[in-house]
Amino acid sequence: MSYVDGFIVPVPKKKLAAYRAIAKKAGKVWRDHGALEYSECVADDVKKGKWTSFPRSVKLKGTETVIFSWIRYKSRKDRDRILKNVMADPRLKKMMNPKAMPFDGKRMIYGGFKTFVTA
Repeated sequence: MSYVDGFIVPVPKKKLAAYRAIAKKAGKVWRDHGALEYSECVADDVKKGKWTSFPRSVKLKGTETVIFSWIRYKSRKDRDRILKNVMADPRLKKMMNPKAMPFDGKRMIYGGFKTFVTA
């Protein structure tokens, strides 16, 4: 079964174009190193729940939207290899200055997941 890295990111609406530009470049880097799929999705039908929700998970502000993204790999072993190469790639290093990022990285949620069901 494949392996997936998942992310939830709060992005200021006025910085969506800058985020998209970075995401396109990052997606190319991941795919160049062997990721099977790289997807970035902007919230469309995402309501703030009473107890839990995507907006609550990142302490979403009124001027922000939620980005839900994932990167799919052949396996955890492939992911570990690819991630090591991606983090060493000079194209990505240029984009990784925390002060220049178009979102608050401290509120980003991420993790690695084993695929459980594929339909």
